[in-house]
Amino acid sequence: MSIRLHSVWLLASLALLRFGVAASQDTPPGDAGFQRLADEFIDGFYLPENPTAATQLGVHRYDARLDAYDRAAIDRQTRQLHAWERRLAAVETSGLSERLAGDRDILLSNVRSTLLTLETIRPWEKNPDTYPSGVADSVFVIMERDYAPAAQRLQSVIARERQIPQALLQARRNLRNPPEIFTRIAIEQLPGTIDLFEHDLPAAFASVADRALQSQFRRSNAAVITALRRYLEWLNADVLPRSHGDFRLGAETFSAKLRYDEMVDTPLDELLQIGTADLKRNQQAFALVAQELEPDRSAREVLVELDHDHPPPQELLASFRATFDGLLAFIHEHHIITIPDGPAPDLEPTPPFERATSFASMDTPEPFETHATAAYFNVTLPEPGWDAQRVEGYMEQFNYPLISNVAVHEAYPGHYVQFLWERHQQDRVRLLMGAESNIEGWAHYCEQMMLDEGFGQAGPGADADQRRRALWLRLGQLQDALLRDARFVVGIRMHTGSMSYEQAIDFFHDEGYQSRENGETESKRGASDPTYLYYTLGKLQIMKLRADLAAREGPDFNLQRFHDDFMRQEFAPLKLVRRALLHDDSPTL
Repeated sequence: MSIRLHSVWLLASLALLRFGVAASQDTPPGDAGFQRLADEFIDGFYLPENPTAATQLGVHRYDARLDAYDRAAIDRQTRQLHAWERRLAAVETSGLSERLAGDRDILLSNVRSTLLTLETIRPWEKNPDTYPSGVADSVFVIMERDYAPAAQRLQSVIARERQIPQALLQARRNLRNPPEIFTRIAIEQLPGTIDLFEHDLPAAFASVADRALQSQFRRSNAAVITALRRYLEWLNADVLPRSHGDFRLGAETFSAKLRYDEMVDTPLDELLQIGTADLKRNQQAFALVAQELEPDRSAREVLVELDHDHPPPQELLASFRATFDGLLAFIHEHHIITIPDGPAPDLEPTPPFERATSFASMDTPEPFETHATAAYFNVTLPEPGWDAQRVEGYMEQFNYPLISNVAVHEAYPGHYVQFLWERHQQDRVRLLMGAESNIEGWAHYCEQMMLDEGFGQAGPGADADQRRRALWLRLGQLQDALLRDARFVVGIRMHTGSMSYEQAIDFFHDEGYQSRENGETESKRGASDPTYLYYTLGKLQIMKLRADLAAREGPDFNLQRFHDDFMRQEFAPLKLVRRALLHDDSPTL
């Protein structure tokens, strides 16, 4: 995952600032007008309305504000977004350069996606986790990044904390019959959220010597902790017994979300066939590799052996870190992609309030951040109170081959390399309104591509141990591919009504080759992140684009040039990347 898992509402809002255009001296008149429209949108609407997202993006003049959670603010934002939709729809793309015509389409689609979220999906009314995760994130982004002196950042934390109790009260007014799974996720994550305020925040600002400021912080922080505990009590006693809502989007809303977020309009039944076919291909490949490893055992028996080959929990972060040197050396030696200069990301445990739905993620500084430029590779460790059986089931998703695969996905040449390229790009629309099928599709594509190009694979003179290690790496890559295939199928089927939440857990275990513990985490995520099929969706689009470009260029095709050209398109939907590289509108799938 490239983005920390915030509430659906916050994610939709964050997508809206993914906007802005770099000027150039030879900009056509139509492009110049579009740039002025971009500036008006950013300065006049988005930044003041979304202060937490502004902080995340590195714009700090709104650090003392908290996002508005009251119904009047939601209604006001909705009216403004409809006005923006009309203005953007009226922009004549024929008067824009090809690239900016695509940018206009990206922005208009994201405005429509946010309206779909606010008016139809309605997380502010259906998802109790929207509120505690949102307010926790508002202070976490200030705590996490050292972009200003600690005392200055603490003042901003205090200002936001003073507004948090009222924000949690808004939840009591807004929430209507939430789905049970959403309420349970909120209940599960709240102890971690409370722990953030009880321990992490005070520890982060313990060095501030100003006694008066520390006294203010103790009061505001204590008020937040009390409000969160009362919110947790309210969820357990009042909301959970009446949580009978439906988390499913339905086919029409699901299709609209894909169309707006990813520029994909393939019918859902056809998409389901594509995802199921990829699942079957990877299951067959898994069986062949398992047969080569252990001729006398079934694929599932070999999977059990794979899953038990993991480090102790206390060595997990170090195991990830140990993969970096080998990956970097292979990328350079085999001319996989140009890697801009930059330090390795820092390995850290996942923040407590995000652990229910994430096991690994890359948290990189956003484009406007100029001071706090560290990147964090977050890994979710087992909780201290878990018994040995639960710890073992959880750690099965971190076997050694999968650790290598996740490091490829999150760091080299996956998300972190994307981030390093991002720092040198100019088109802020594509940087800031990135399609997940591009972002996650690239990282997932890299998992298979690296092995296909020879990473960790046995050459002609390899001995038996080397061949065996290579097969284990391929098995780990295929297991992760099956996980993403299962997300593809589960996302569509769960949200269109042909699969229950409980059946989704079984599907991840039986067809996606995951532990039941991981299957439960994935099913919870799928309830609130319905289109998480974008991993496999993007990978398949990139693979088709690469094959079509290679067929067109013949012997002149160069893999590193293809990957570098892909990066230059930034995070645009694959439809636009394909148009830029192939100069046509041929099908992406």
